[in-house]
Amino acid sequence: MKCSFLRLLLLAGFVAAVASCKYLDVVPDNVATLDNAFALRDQAKKFLFTCYSFMPRDGNVGQDPAMESGDEIWRIVANGSTFFNIARGFQNVVTPYGDFYWANMFQGIRDCNIFLADIGGVPDIQEWERRQWIGEVKVLKAYYHFCLMRMYGPVPLIKENLPIDANTDQVQMPRSPVDTCVGYMMQLIDEAVPDLPLTPLDPTQEAGRITQVIALALKAKILVYAASPLFNGNTDQEALKNPDGTALFDQTVSKAKWDTAAAACRAAIAAAASAGLALYDFGPAYQQYRLTDTISTQMSIRGAVTEKWNPEIIWANTLSNASVQSLALPNDFDSRYPENYIPRGELSPPLKIAELFYTSHGVPITEDETWDYQDRYQVRPASDSDALYVKKGYITANLNFDREPRFYADLGFDGGVWWGQGRYDDTQPAGLFVMQARAGQPNAAQSDRSTVTGYFIKKLIHFENVEGSGTSYSINNYPWPIMRLADLYLLYAEALNESEGPGRDAYQYLDKVRERAGVPDVETAWPAYSRNPTEYTTQAGLRKIIHTERLIELAFEGQRFWDLRRWKEAASTLNAPIQGWDLTQPDPAAYYRPVTIFSQTFGSKDYFWPISENNITTDKNLVQNLGW
Repeated sequence: MKCSFLRLLLLAGFVAAVASCKYLDVVPDNVATLDNAFALRDQAKKFLFTCYSFMPRDGNVGQDPAMESGDEIWRIVANGSTFFNIARGFQNVVTPYGDFYWANMFQGIRDCNIFLADIGGVPDIQEWERRQWIGEVKVLKAYYHFCLMRMYGPVPLIKENLPIDANTDQVQMPRSPVDTCVGYMMQLIDEAVPDLPLTPLDPTQEAGRITQVIALALKAKILVYAASPLFNGNTDQEALKNPDGTALFDQTVSKAKWDTAAAACRAAIAAAASAGLALYDFGPAYQQYRLTDTISTQMSIRGAVTEKWNPEIIWANTLSNASVQSLALPNDFDSRYPENYIPRGELSPPLKIAELFYTSHGVPITEDETWDYQDRYQVRPASDSDALYVKKGYITANLNFDREPRFYADLGFDGGVWWGQGRYDDTQPAGLFVMQARAGQPNAAQSDRSTVTGYFIKKLIHFENVEGSGTSYSINNYPWPIMRLADLYLLYAEALNESEGPGRDAYQYLDKVRERAGVPDVETAWPAYSRNPTEYTTQAGLRKIIHTERLIELAFEGQRFWDLRRWKEAASTLNAPIQGWDLTQPDPAAYYRPVTIFSQTFGSKDYFWPISENNITTDKNLVQNLGW
C-alpha cells in the first residue's frame, strides 16, 4: 500500500512538472499515466523535458543556496531569502533551510529512472534519437546526484525505482560511500557521451540541452570535487558510518584522484575547442561608439555572464533567467527618474569581497609592493587618469583606485563610473552614470532597500538594461550560466597543480583567464610586483593563486560558496566579520570607515547540510551528518 502510494506521488509529480514547465503541454486528454506518457514520440519528449524541469534554479536568490548562504552577498535582514538564514547561522535539523533540494533532486532522479525504464517501448522514434535522449537523461541523473552530494555529502543512490510491491526493508535506503557515489555518476556520464551530439542539433530550439561538451565538463567538475579535500581523505568525517559500519569517507588522501580529474578536464577542454567554444570577447552586433580598451575589457568580463549563449557558455539553465538583475541595480540609478521605485540594490558585496580583487598589476593588494595597503581606507580625489573608473574630482577610498579590470567590471561603488544602461559614449566620461552612495546622495542606503555595505553587483546586470519612469525597468534576461569555459580552465589549472605541481600547462590555463581579464600573466606579475615573488613556483603558492583566481573570476556566480567548502577553507574564511562602510555618513572621511554588520560563524558541521529529522525518522538506515 505504501509503495502504491509512492507510485501515485510519482505520477502526480509528473503532472505538476508538466503543468509548470513552460516547454511542456499536458499529455493527451489530460490523463497522466505511464502508458500514454510513452505511447508515442511526442509524449515521450514531454517526459524528457519533465526530467529537465528539476534542474536547480541557479542564480535565483530564493532557490540557489550558493547566492545568499555564504559571505559573498549580504542584504537588509528583512529582505533576505530563506538561505540568508544559513549565512546568519540559523540552520537546524528539524526543518532545515533549503531542505526542498532533497525532495526535488530525488524526485528528479526517480523521473529519470521512469524515463530510462520506459523509453525503449516508444514505437515511432528513430534509434539515434532514442539513444540521444537516454544519454541526456543519464547525464541529468548524474547531475542531480552531484547536486545532492555537494550539499549533503554521501547520499543514497537511486539506480532504479522500487517496484510497487517493494517491502519495508527495501524502502529503507542507506547512504552510499562518497567514492561509490562518484563512481556511479562517472558510469552514467561515460555511458551517455557516445550518443550525445557535440553541439545542439538545432541551437535555436535546443539550447541548454545536454551535449557531449556539457557531459564532459560536468564529469570534470565532479572529479575535481571528488579530489578536493572535503571529499578526498577527509579525516573530519571518519565517524560518519552507516548502521552496518560502512565508512562513508575514505580516510586516505589519493593523488590519483587529481590525476583522473586533470585528464577529465583535458578531455572536456578538447571537446569544447572542437565545438568552437572560446573565452568571450565583447563585440556587439551594433556599436554606436568605438570603445576604449578600458571599457571593452570590462564588457568582456561582464558579457561572459550576461550575454546569452555567448561562445564561452558551456551550459546555461534556461529555467533560471537571472532574476537577480533588479535586485543588483542600485536604487535611484538614473537621476532623471527620481520617482522610479523598485525594491532593488539589495545584493551587497561585503568589504572583504572588494578587497579580494587584485591590484592593476594582477597580484593581491596585500602583496603588491607598489600599492599602499595600510592606507587603503584613506580618501583622495580622482584624477584625469582615473576618469573611466572613478569620476574626476570625486573623493573616494584608496581601496577603489588602481585595481584590476574585474574590480570595476564586477562592482559598483561610491564615486565609481558605470558604463552602459543607456549611456555608451566612453569618450565622454562625464556623461556616464556615476554611483553616489554616501548619506543624502541618490544611491545611498535606505531603510527598505539598497546597499548595506556601500558596494553593488554590476557584473550580473546586462549592459542594455534601462531604467525609465515610474517602475519601468527594461531587462535583458539571460539563462544563468551553470558552467563557462573560464571555470573549466581554472579547474584544469587546479587539477594540474595538485597532480603535477607548478608548470607551463598549469600557468597556461590560468593565464588564459587572466589575459581576458586584462592582468599580466603569473610569471610576469609575481616577480615584478609581489612581496612573494616566487610564490607561483611552489605547489602551495600556486594553489593559493589558483584559489584566489577562481574566487575573483567567478565572483557572484554561485561558485565561491561551494569552492570554499570543497577546499575546506570555509572554516577560516566564514569566521570573519561581514563589514561595509559607515553608510550613515555624508562626509567621505567618515563614510570610509569599516563598520561590522554581522559577526559570522562557521563550524565543522556546516560543511554539509543536515538531513531533516523527518527523513531520518522515516528511513532507519539513513544516518545524520556529523554535528547535527
